[in-house]
Amino acid sequence: VMASMAHLQKEKLLEELLGLQEKLAARENDELSLSLQLQGQVETLKAKVLEQAQEISRLRSELGGTDAEKHRDLLAAENERLRQEMKVCEGELRELRRQQQAPCRDCPHLQENAGLQEQLSQLQREAEETRAKLVELDLEVQQKTNRLAEVELRLKDSLAERAEEEERLSRRLRDSQETIASLKSQPQQIKYIIKTVEVESAKAKQALCETQSRNQYLQEQVGMQRQVLKEMEQQLQSSQKTEAQLRAQIMLYEAELERAHGQMLEEMQAMEEEKNRAIEEAFSRAQVEMKAVHENLAGVRTNLLTLQPALRTLTHDYNSLKRQVRDFPLLLQETLRSARAEISQAIEEVHSTNRELLRKYRRELQLRKKCHNELVRLKGNIRVFGRVRPITKEDGEGPEATNAVTFDTDDDAVLHLLHKGKQVSFELDKVFPPQASQEEVFQEVQALVTSCIDGYNVCIFAYGQTGAGKTYTMEGTAANPGINQRALQLLFSEVRSKAADWDYAITVSAAEIYNESLRDLLGKEPQEKLEIKLCPDGSGQLYVPGLTEFRVQSVEDINKVFEFGHVKRVTECTNLNEHSSRSHALLIITVRGLDRSTGLRTTGKLNLVDLAGSERVGRSGAEGSRLREAQHINKSLSALGDVIYALRSRQGHVPFRNSKLTYLLQDSLSGDSKTLMMVQVSPAEKNTSETLCSLKFAERVRSVELGPVSRKAELASWPSQEQLEGDSPGSAATPGRGHTSHSSGQLSTRAASIRRKLQTSG
Repeated sequence: VMASMAHLQKEKLLEELLGLQEKLAARENDELSLSLQLQGQVETLKAKVLEQAQEISRLRSELGGTDAEKHRDLLAAENERLRQEMKVCEGELRELRRQQQAPCRDCPHLQENAGLQEQLSQLQREAEETRAKLVELDLEVQQKTNRLAEVELRLKDSLAERAEEEERLSRRLRDSQETIASLKSQPQQIKYIIKTVEVESAKAKQALCETQSRNQYLQEQVGMQRQVLKEMEQQLQSSQKTEAQLRAQIMLYEAELERAHGQMLEEMQAMEEEKNRAIEEAFSRAQVEMKAVHENLAGVRTNLLTLQPALRTLTHDYNSLKRQVRDFPLLLQETLRSARAEISQAIEEVHSTNRELLRKYRRELQLRKKCHNELVRLKGNIRVFGRVRPITKEDGEGPEATNAVTFDTDDDAVLHLLHKGKQVSFELDKVFPPQASQEEVFQEVQALVTSCIDGYNVCIFAYGQTGAGKTYTMEGTAANPGINQRALQLLFSEVRSKAADWDYAITVSAAEIYNESLRDLLGKEPQEKLEIKLCPDGSGQLYVPGLTEFRVQSVEDINKVFEFGHVKRVTECTNLNEHSSRSHALLIITVRGLDRSTGLRTTGKLNLVDLAGSERVGRSGAEGSRLREAQHINKSLSALGDVIYALRSRQGHVPFRNSKLTYLLQDSLSGDSKTLMMVQVSPAEKNTSETLCSLKFAERVRSVELGPVSRKAELASWPSQEQLEGDSPGSAATPGRGHTSHSSGQLSTRAASIRRKLQTSG
């Protein structure tokens, strides 16, 4: 308990000493700030004169003028300065006279002196308060010393009690030792008695046992007393050690208190001396400055009389300048208003010019596209459209599913691909963003579809990697059909609009190239392999013997044909596409027309091709039959690339027969057809390599020139509707081969004029 009390008193004394040191430090800071404040007030007196001089120089620089005017301004500024100094000196004189029994009331130096004296008295009061606080601290230290003496008395009392306890224990120890000695002297006699009464009665034996047990008990008591004695000795030694430690700590605390008290007195004396020295220095500096002001007062009085005319002139100029400054905000507002109006007018003119330039640019862009399309038509180039599918859930999440394709806002024929940190730009004939609808895509290709009615061969094929959306673009869905169904609907619409003058028959065939085998999707035996052959009429056209043709006359017929062919087409699931097309699908639409008024026959063919997607076997995970299908698909697409390269480089031999796909598309790629390639790409980051290859192939295809396209039209006799239908059967038949029926002898005048018109129209 005494140790804990001593520890608590030590901590409390340390906290009080720290508090006293903090108070002394705060008092030193206050006195230092007060002395700095006095020095600042003295410096303020010096700054006033400098400010007046700077103000006069500023006014002089603003007014400007001739040398005489500048001299006049200089004199006026000097006059003003001297006048101010004179006022200050007069105030100081009045203060001095008031001090010499002639009171002066408004002298600033008097007020400053009074302030200094008041501050001095305040500092003295604060010093008295500090002394009082020091006295209080001394009293507190004395009280703590008294409490420490009381603690020492208590400690001495406890030590006395401990000594008495030790004395009592010593007496008990001596009694125990005496008892042990007496017990030690008894055993020999007992042994002797034991030996002598060894054959006595049972009572003697019982007494002997009791004596032995008592002897054992006494020996145990002696051992216990010895143990207690050792413990008491150890406690006595520990108490003596504790007493010595407490006495050493008390002496240390007393020395620390004396040292802290001495330091406190020394710091208070140093603070008092520093305060007195600061007050004396401030007072001496004020006296020196007062003397300097008195010395300048005489010169100020002499210059004051000469500067009065210049002062009046300066006052007049100052008033005029003040009026100008007062009117300046109005002039500034008018100037700003006019400037804003001019800037607004200029901005409006720039905007109008920009709108006009943008309008002209868009008009020129449309004209350029129109001229480019006409040039493509004349040269027979393959038109290339690009379509970017949207990001889907099959692309996954994370960095690999980010969009890597961007579009040009000013040109809808340019797209940009970010591949390995570099941006690659591609220019096609038209680019459709992911938000483009099926209707928008078909609006761009419907002109080609309608030219089929006029007797031209047209081929539209979709190219791209697997899962890029080729089948969706060509076939679509039931609710949102693609190019195939929309093309037939458009053909029916055109046929109905020309029904007054023309008779048309539309037949449809569907085939697929699966593992380099051509199969009929509308036939009764779709596994039967077909062959591609030249027409025996010498026209050089290709046809497929045994390919089923269905005549369609309504949308319901179209849906039946599509449903029948779609069921038989081969599709499988891969890692890249859940419904991957494993074959090249071809929809062949033949339109035969007859002009009843002229007897003109036209035959147009529309080939709609949905190519199987190129795929990397490592990514698609194709195995077994899927692997064999992927190999045949890649081989046929590679053959298509070889054909495009040969056509682009104008080689003499074009390898159409290297693949069933290229051989079947020979009519469309050899210059006698209007051809459009719809390249489908994926915008996902993980597919940028395939997208780059597809777009590069599209640029190569776009540069191929096939030559002008010829129209398939011939003049014949005027057959009846039944003859036209007989030439275009609705059941399975081979494609028409252009039968021409010429009458013997000279044609009539009307037929000759029709021929001239056809030759003129080309």
